[in-house]
Formats: sequence, structure tokens, C-alpha cells
Amino acid sequence: MSSAVSKPSSTSLLTVAGCRLEYRVVNESGLRPTVVFLHDGLGSIELWRTFPDDVVGATDHRGLVYSRYGHGWSDPATEPRPIDFVDREALVVLPSVLEQLDVSVPVLIGHSDGGSISLVYAAHHPVAALVLLAPHVFVEAVGLDTIATLGQRFADGELAGKMAKYHCDPVATFRAWHDVWLDRRFASWNIEYLLNRIECPVLLIQGRDDEYGTMAQIDAIERQIAGPVERVDLSECGHAPHLSQPVSTLEATVGFVRDVCGSA
Repeated sequence: MSSAVSKPSSTSLLTVAGCRLEYRVVNESGLRPTVVFLHDGLGSIELWRTFPDDVVGATDHRGLVYSRYGHGWSDPATEPRPIDFVDREALVVLPSVLEQLDVSVPVLIGHSDGGSISLVYAAHHPVAALVLLAPHVFVEAVGLDTIATLGQRFADGELAGKMAKYHCDPVATFRAWHDVWLDRRFASWNIEYLLNRIECPVLLIQGRDDEYGTMAQIDAIERQIAGPVERVDLSECGHAPHLSQPVSTLEATVGFVRDVCGSA
């Protein structure tokens, strides 16, 4: 299915490294720095639900949301996801997206894999602040077990049907995410060595019932980050704090962005 035909009418397309990526700018005339949203490993623009609009609406900042290659209505993946995909997204794709859309020194809000990409970007480029929802900085057995179980569920077809509402090629989206995380070569992936390079303010939000990672992830970030860190530990919350605990997550995010960047 062609992304150019199927993408929602509210999004636009840009090209990075020969691949078309869908994006949406929220509140174009809003305050800077621009708040940029980086989705999780099975995410897309639409799967953020209302969170970007809610954050931008409450802070009056300009917002940018985009779907990575192989997600949403961006070009579908035609090859396996590379082992170094986090670095490629952070150091090749994201800088190009920001340059094309006139974004400098952004606030990055990253969920899961998007949080990891945000950290790598921030270790190499100036950012105003980071908001990280259930980020990963190393591989944990609990996450691999959950991914393997989800792979078994995907085979029955029900999950693929649900994903088809949000991705032009749900099978390719799932396989790219599933296969790279379970690749033995990825087991040693770890970005803790970069954390002491990050000096901007950081907000960490983590659910205590996250099926993809433990509190050890944000403990490691809080311990090693060079800049000021705030954290919110949420009970009765899984891997998507903005969906499991939307009020608490929005309040923490909006308050943090206002404190760090100001708002109207």
C-alpha cells in the first residue's frame, strides 16, 4: 500500500535518505523551542493519540510529530532493521528532519525506543530538555520475553489486523521491531556510556508495571546523566505512561516544559 495514497490528510511528507516520512506540525506559530515527539517501537503519529496536541495546547509551544521509516504512513520497511538502528535514527534521520523543518535546540519527548533515540541525539547535539517515557538504555530479559510472547500472538493474525489501522504495512512494521530486538547481536546493546555527555534538564517517567523494562532503566539514567534530573514513578502503569496514566503524565510533562522553557 502506498504511503503517499494512504497517509492521513492531516500529515505531510518529507524525504530523508531516499525514504518518505510522514510528519505533522502542531501550532506552527507557537513558542520555541519546538517540542518534538519520538514514538515507540511499534508507534506512529496516530498512536500518540492526543498527547502531542495536549502538551502543545497546554504550553503554547510549536510541536512536531513524525513517523519513522517503516512506521505509520511513512514508506514501509523493505529490509530488516539494522542492529545500529538507534544510532542511525538519532544521528542521521533526526538531524535531517529537524533541519528540513527549521527546528533547532528542541525539546525531545521520546517514548520507549524513541526515548533511546532522544538520548543518543542529546549526547551529540544541543537540546533544550528531554522528556523520556519508559526509555531503554540497555537490554533486559523481561523485555525480550514480552517481545517473544507478542511474536507468538502476532502469528494468529489478530494483532496484525489491529496494527493495520495505523501502519501501511503492519507485518513489516512488526517484524522489523520484533526481529532486531531478539537478534542475538543486539543483546549487548547499551548506551549508558553516553549519559554523562548529556547536560540538559531531563524528566523521566516510568510505570512500575512496565512489561518491557524495569525501574533499573531510569535508575541508570538518573545516576549517570550529567544534567538535572526529575523522575516520576507511576503505580498501576505499564509501558505507555501517556495512555495508562494520562493525567499524571500530562501534568508532569507540561509542568516540566513550562519550568524549563517557559510558556505563554
